[in-house]
Amino acid sequence: MTDAEPQRSTRGTALGTTVARTGSSEVDIDGHVSSALPDSPHTAQLLADMTEVLDRCVWSQSMTHESLITYLVEESYELVDAIEEGDPQAMLEELGDVLWQVVFHAEIAARTAGENFSFDDVARVAHEKVVRRHPHVFGEEFAPTLDDVFRVWSAAKAREKSTRTSALDGIPAQLPALALADKVIGRATRAGVLAPTSEAAGAASMPGAPDAVATVSRDARSRTVADAATGTDADAGTDAVAGQSPDADANETALGDQLLAIVRDAHERGLDAERALRLAVRRLSAEVREREQG
Repeated sequence: MTDAEPQRSTRGTALGTTVARTGSSEVDIDGHVSSALPDSPHTAQLLADMTEVLDRCVWSQSMTHESLITYLVEESYELVDAIEEGDPQAMLEELGDVLWQVVFHAEIAARTAGENFSFDDVARVAHEKVVRRHPHVFGEEFAPTLDDVFRVWSAAKAREKSTRTSALDGIPAQLPALALADKVIGRATRAGVLAPTSEAAGAASMPGAPDAVATVSRDARSRTVADAATGTDADAGTDAVAGQSPDADANETALGDQLLAIVRDAHERGLDAERALRLAVRRLSAEVREREQG
């Protein structure tokens, strides 16, 4: 959990001092609205629905934690799409789909020997973690700035993960490559294992590379759009050339190093390389579709 609370809380309890309640929400003394109330009839109904589904649906009964991974990943990316498209109604629906995956996994665990945890256990563990990671909200720590919040949060996390032997422990190996590179660079830099570059990193750190990278990007994009419009399979030609080249492995290694440098540059400038590439692909896709329609 990496959420930051830039202002110190002055609330008397963890849930705040409630001065008003509207529908299923409460409003605290600072005017903040919270939907986390003990009486959540729709949550109870969703859990009851899950029990019914697993009792009566043969397909659902065949599912395991492993077989549900595909659906969890897909639903998560659909939520990302809804957020990036700025569609609140789609966000509401996709958040519900992600929540259903959480409920599904919890119900499977509740019925599986050796696992034996429920949705309520998941919520309890999440609650306990939020409290531990926010001593400036629920404890006596004082964190009036974002830097203070990061310091407090990092210290709390370090206490939890004191048994780790590497700064890279805990990074999911299945992260997309760009996101994985960014995470590794960030962790290694904070641990002092990887020193920040003194000059602009990435393409700009390689003499003559900016123009080359820009040219390759423009050319590749133009070819991709043109090939899509004419039905040419650009990948087939690329694969053929790569297969015939004795330097293919070396070229791939160089490309990997260049991509890593670009991600490092993005990280040091506070940019999200994965999101940048995803949005660039989205723009390219829109351009392809526009060209296809004439």
